Amino acid sequence: MKQITALQLKQWLDDAKAGKREAPLLIDVREPWEYHIVHIPGAKLMPMRTIPLRIHELPREKDLAIVCHHGARSYQVCLFLEQHGFDRLFNLYGGMAAWSRDADPTAPTY
Repeated sequence: MKQITALQLKQWLDDAKAGKREAPLLIDVREPWEYHIVHIPGAKLMPMRTIPLRIHELPREKDLAIVCHHGARSYQVCLFLEQHGFDRLFNLYGGMAAWSRDADPTAPTY
């Protein structure tokens, strides 16, 4: 797993929009009520507790950027996925709080 800052992730997503590189698959592991307050556009909601049941939905051949509120749950999910053979994992360091602070100041905080 690699740690990625909000600004690094934003640059990656901007590069993907410009056709410079492939975007990561964004996996938001927060609860639905959190996701509905704020999320990164295009992020797939997959609450942490559902990951073991839904692991088959995740492509091993793609970069996965895992997101939560502050980066702790996403870190745990990355560790779990590593134990199951995933090796293209990026944890959003600081989570959505960092995203709202550093990458998109218009994004709500909670």
